[in-house]
Amino acid sequence: MSICARLKAGIETRSAEETRSIAAEWAAGLPADATVALHGDLGSGKTTWVQGMATGFGITSPVTSPTFTIYNVHPGTLRMLVHLDAYRLAGVAQAEDLLLEEFLVSPWCLAIEWPEKIPTWIPPDAWHLDLEVGADGRHHVRLR
Repeated sequence: MSICARLKAGIETRSAEETRSIAAEWAAGLPADATVALHGDLGSGKTTWVQGMATGFGITSPVTSPTFTIYNVHPGTLRMLVHLDAYRLAGVAQAEDLLLEEFLVSPWCLAIEWPEKIPTWIPPDAWHLDLEVGADGRHHVRLR
């Protein structure tokens, strides 16, 4: 079964390393110039997922949450990763003011945490992932 089919069915992970490994596998197959919208509560594994994507893109620099910087740019051997945390944005106008398109040099991937803060700014062809923590403490990831 392909990684996309597995994600559409939903995957349970037992560790951050397992989450990163699955994200790396999935990212390696993403088309160029993709936007990924990561939905989930605090602690659901959104940044951990982006860390795995970075590995899949050949990025070796540390990937941390851009909560206070709003976004981070990570050049990789396979593509550029732009990691946006929209949590502190007041709306679409603030997202547009960031001038992110300046960093979206093909091939790129834009990973957005808290996309519900800027819903009309998310492209219609974006990939949407739901991340959550179950009552048993295990993490679940599902591709919409």
